[in-house]
Amino acid sequence: MMNHPYQSPTFFRLIAIAAYEVLLLLALMATITFIFVFFVGDATTGVAHFLLQFTLWVFLGFYFVFCWTKAGQTLAMKTWRVQLIKSNGTLLDFKLAGLRYVLASLSLGFFGAGFIWAIFDREGLFLHDRLLGTKLIKK
Repeated sequence: MMNHPYQSPTFFRLIAIAAYEVLLLLALMATITFIFVFFVGDATTGVAHFLLQFTLWVFLGFYFVFCWTKAGQTLAMKTWRVQLIKSNGTLLDFKLAGLRYVLASLSLGFFGAGFIWAIFDREGLFLHDRLLGTKLIKK
């Protein structure tokens, strides 16, 4: 259980962050896809398609893990003054940030179940944050 004076972001703020994040990620994915297709060629089927998807997932992971470990914020989170911290108030280390990315990815793969969890969680935490002892806070 996390007992600290930090205030959780509102639902509206989380939705705004998600919308902004999607726009940033679309631009990043378009750039990565362009570079991938330039070097590999057609990636609409077969192994090339799988490799493109995996490459996108890995690069997006680098983006999130780097941002979460450097400042606890992606660009969208910084814009909306929200930070990701551990329960003791410190920033995530590389291992914890990587694990959070993997668990959040799995949550999306299960129709966002880990994000929907926050509706029922007593502290409004996403399932991956509940499991890892991390929290989004207003700055």
